[in-house]
Amino acid sequence: MTTAQLTNDFKEILTGRRSIKKYDPTVKISREEMEEILSLATLAPSSVNMQPWRFLVIDSPEGKATLAPLARFNQTQVDTSSAVIAVFGDLDNFSNAEEIYGKAVELGHMPLDVKDYILTSFAAYYEKITSEEMRDVVLVDGGLVSMQIMLAARAYGYDTNAIGGYEKDKIAEAFGMDKDRHVPVMLISIGKAADGGHASVRLPINKVAQWK
Repeated sequence: MTTAQLTNDFKEILTGRRSIKKYDPTVKISREEMEEILSLATLAPSSVNMQPWRFLVIDSPEGKATLAPLARFNQTQVDTSSAVIAVFGDLDNFSNAEEIYGKAVELGHMPLDVKDYILTSFAAYYEKITSEEMRDVVLVDGGLVSMQIMLAARAYGYDTNAIGGYEKDKIAEAFGMDKDRHVPVMLISIGKAADGGHASVRLPINKVAQWK
């Protein structure tokens, strides 16, 4: 059941988003709502649709206690948020190729022969790609899905903040994940803002865009 105010006003979602540092600790997000938010987020594009994002939703006292010493200067966000979502990129994402493309065939999105051709081509690509190149791929895809998480959360009436300052070399192992497989992308705190946050300035478009 949704406990926050839903909105379908996309402009409001974009313009109303703030990077929130302190949340109302009494507001909890149900697993059902969190799954809905994450499901919307996973509509993000990814390289050859391999969807390499993996989410660790840290919302229990025990989980937050494990995260706290790794979160550096973001203790208040960890303590007061409903949850902190750790976004990882899975370097072994091609292991899901058959499931993804098999389901596409089952749903009528593509014929079987096209799926077989695509997977054969992808298999050759994945055999040759280096771990450094794959790391670049999952970081881009992880960034795309992370922004979608923050926008979906806003649509559900929640607030977020993207966190890059944490112990990236320790977080996977701290939660029992394979650190050689799972690349940390970012942490996203999520909850109901305890204040309005701060408006921030953006560079004008003529400063950041050009036409040729």
